[in-house]
Amino acid sequence: MSKHYYDADDLAKFGQISEFQPKLGKKFFDYYGSVFEAGALSEREKALIALAVAHAVQCPYCIDAYTSGSLEKGADEEQMMEAVHVAAAIKGGAALVHGVQMMNKAKDMTM
Repeated sequence: MSKHYYDADDLAKFGQISEFQPKLGKKFFDYYGSVFEAGALSEREKALIALAVAHAVQCPYCIDAYTSGSLEKGADEEQMMEAVHVAAAIKGGAALVHGVQMMNKAKDMTM
């Protein structure tokens, strides 16, 4: 048994997720590959978006993959950290805006 839940070596095994369901795995990887091709957004921009999302969903595998990917696609450390701050602002804002739900409920119960 590994000493921790997330094992960095597991990232290299990502392609094996098709093992138990090859048909759906192929569909996913075809889609996944297409998503990251240059289009209206460059591959670098998509890597930075993926890096930000990886932080928002707190996936260590994704953080590793898209840190590497962002660097490989030409992003620098300042751009990468700015993307992480965008994710943090959106995640923080999402938590705070749900405070309105709490306020509405509290007002309903106390008025």
